[in-house]
Amino acid sequence: MLPDATVAGGNLPIRAALPALIGALTARDQPRPGHAGGAAVLVAPPGTGKTTLVPLALADHVPGRVLVVEPRRIAVRAAARRMASLTGGGEIRGNDVGGGEVGTGEVGGAVGYTIRGERRAGPSTRVEVVTTGVLVRRLQRDPELPGTDAVVLDECHERHLDADLALALLLDVRAVLRPDLRLVAASATADTRRLAAMLGTPDQPAPVIGTDASMYDVEVVWAPPPGVITPAHGLRVDPRLLDHVAATVGRALRETSGDVLVFLPGAGEITAVAGRLAGRREAGHRDAVDVLTLHGRQTGGAQDAVLRPGPRRRVVLATAVAESSLTVPGVRVVVDAGLARSPRMDHARGLGSLVTVRVSRSSAGQRAGRAGREAPGRVYRCWSAAEHDRLPAQPEPEIAVADLTAFALELAVWGNPGGVGLPLLSEPPAGAMEAAGATLRALGAVDETGRVTPRGRSIAQVGTHPRLARALLDGTRSVGARRAAEVVAMLSGDGPVGGSVGGSVGGSVGGPSDDLVAGWRRLRGDTDRAASARWREETRRLRSAAQSPPIGTGEPGGPGEPGGPGELAGPAARDAGGITDDLAAGLVVGLAFPERLARARDAGSTNYLMAGGTGAELAAGSALTGAGWLAIAVADRGPGRTSARVRLAVALDAATAREAGAALLRTEDEVAWSGGDIVARQLERLGAIILAERPVGRPDPSLLRAAVLDGLRAAGLPVLRWSADALALRDRLAFCHRLLGAPWPDVTDAALLDCAPDWLGPDLDGVRRRADLGRIDAGHALRRLLPWPQAGRLDELAPERVTVPSGSRVRLDYSGSSGAAGPVLAVKIAEVFGWERVPAVADGRAPLVLHLLSPAGRPVAVTSDLASFWRTGYPQVRAELRGRYPRHPWPDDPTTAPPTRRVAPRTRSR
Repeated sequence: MLPDATVAGGNLPIRAALPALIGALTARDQPRPGHAGGAAVLVAPPGTGKTTLVPLALADHVPGRVLVVEPRRIAVRAAARRMASLTGGGEIRGNDVGGGEVGTGEVGGAVGYTIRGERRAGPSTRVEVVTTGVLVRRLQRDPELPGTDAVVLDECHERHLDADLALALLLDVRAVLRPDLRLVAASATADTRRLAAMLGTPDQPAPVIGTDASMYDVEVVWAPPPGVITPAHGLRVDPRLLDHVAATVGRALRETSGDVLVFLPGAGEITAVAGRLAGRREAGHRDAVDVLTLHGRQTGGAQDAVLRPGPRRRVVLATAVAESSLTVPGVRVVVDAGLARSPRMDHARGLGSLVTVRVSRSSAGQRAGRAGREAPGRVYRCWSAAEHDRLPAQPEPEIAVADLTAFALELAVWGNPGGVGLPLLSEPPAGAMEAAGATLRALGAVDETGRVTPRGRSIAQVGTHPRLARALLDGTRSVGARRAAEVVAMLSGDGPVGGSVGGSVGGSVGGPSDDLVAGWRRLRGDTDRAASARWREETRRLRSAAQSPPIGTGEPGGPGEPGGPGELAGPAARDAGGITDDLAAGLVVGLAFPERLARARDAGSTNYLMAGGTGAELAAGSALTGAGWLAIAVADRGPGRTSARVRLAVALDAATAREAGAALLRTEDEVAWSGGDIVARQLERLGAIILAERPVGRPDPSLLRAAVLDGLRAAGLPVLRWSADALALRDRLAFCHRLLGAPWPDVTDAALLDCAPDWLGPDLDGVRRRADLGRIDAGHALRRLLPWPQAGRLDELAPERVTVPSGSRVRLDYSGSSGAAGPVLAVKIAEVFGWERVPAVADGRAPLVLHLLSPAGRPVAVTSDLASFWRTGYPQVRAELRGRYPRHPWPDDPTTAPPTRRVAPRTRSR
């Protein structure tokens, strides 16, 4: 380590842990496959110097370069500047990559950095700070990392996708190619046991080294809001909470000295609180308080300005980018709103969003630590101590909730589709990986086995989400490299919108409009110079990436090469100058998100149907209202909503929509039950959107039969022709099934509908419309269900009629029978004189239920015990009815009287 660096860092607590760390990494027993040497877990609180002193100490003990890996670009630049200042122009001893040149103290000399689109490092650089994304790209290009002897993965606890992936790839490299590569996993709040096991072996975990000493004490002040606050929902944060945060900042300014760092969930909340603080003056001082902002959508210059001390007291409003890996100078106070933004992905609909969540306890500790990096400090937490105890211990790993398409592509490029065989900190959810695989196959990036294709390597080389990379590569051939890059730059992670693929709008394109083209024009006009500068920088990078030769074997599928699935053909090859900016933007957005191409449900409507099948709705007053077609770049569907809210889109015409969504175009015959009848038509579809339809005269028989069965299920069995005999047969079958069981068939509605093809069989062949169903004789069809040989005993077990003593053959009614009860025999009393017992059916298991009728056919008694009725019930019936029906016989003893169905002749009076 440089002498000046040693002095400058002499008061940092991490110095005490350096000997143990260096010893673990550079022991005489050199690392080799299967051995735990050369790796360690470094755990130390914020502000102890682990980000800056450890890499400099390592550089003094290894001959090659030390890579320091940070999750955020702002932390990369800050760490590089800090280490460069510590070198002060001295020399990092050892054989550096460039041959032992002297460090200048300026970034780019002994200490340098690389972020996407910017590199300040040279041959003499011994310590290089990079983002996790840059490290992953380097590993994919050359897994051996030539010239690099040590890698420090900082802030492992944050569990970003790139960080998890980088750790897995490094462990794979150490196991197979570079057992000599030193690896440090550094964090303030990591799961040390899990990390140590992964960096070591099952029998010998990597050593855990660190210090519990923080720089300075931080006093915790619990400052919950005075009233009820509505919990955050989606991106919405209760304005009353923002009022309280602003008031707490005022309190902190009155009660403390030093700069104030305020943690808020997003750029929108930063703007809102900044407005509430506008014009505020520090109590007792003449000078105004400077209100600054710090978030991921700012330019590097704007971010770096916050990391320099100001002439006056400052209030810095920041997102989670300020949680770790950097020091905001002058900060003695932290005000924490207690919220963070987390990605969520609706894999079924392909819609991502950011949601506002409660901060974890570990993140709250990280935030509080910002106040104690330079002096004793204080943190005002805008929640209670009781609420703090209920917070989750750690933030949710990004792999558990985010879009995994880019992650899955990197795994495929590495040669481990799905991550099989890689030491990942957390297994990716199966559903998310399946959705990612389906997207990559649709892009032609992987084959059916999940292995990367040449086209997939070209897509991965672009360095942005695979969807946007596909739009850039294919869109370049259609609208030109400049316009394709400009549109993609608006949507990429470094663009003014950002997060649009796996998340939601991270900012706005020059304003609140949902019209992407209007935002494009504002960027071109430098309305927002900071946003325009960031956009132009990303555009240049993307243009260069689109025109770079593909990595691989030179097979088709690289930039500018046709042949990949879903690539443009025909009209897409037209002269790029022949398409307007509006249509160019729509084409590029549609290429990135073909399932979000949307058509208005009605003329002038704000409601749309997306090709993916989900509804979409424009906000009231949207400039896009009335557009017949939209290419939707950003949309999210909040909890409880059936349709998605359009956040950013482009109006386009039907021809461009067809061009962008060519892979979703198909023509198919549809035969379906619709509107109460069978409809046969040929449909031209763009995904779920019906573009055109025409009737089909001779539909496919299999489709027709499926539609008939659907119609039968929708309309129910009454749509068939049910005669009295058919209904009676069904009742008899139901009786046999209930009393005798299988193989007698179940003839309930549900059962008959379920096995309709079995019993309706040939009767369905001639059905073309609903009226045809009404001509099917249900009774004739039901007989197909009769089991053999039991069918021959149906009339014996469940006879249709029974002969009564009078000689009449009376129909039995099986419709109301239940349990072990038999069918109903409704008969006049006189016809059963002489019967002493009620007969039974079903081999004697079910006695008939007699409904005894008066001579007028009205029920007078119900019984299954005829002997008891003759003794006790009949005398009462006889007494009541014989005077009313004198011509009918009413014998004293009905068991011996002859049965009759006749009436005595009328007596003539003289």
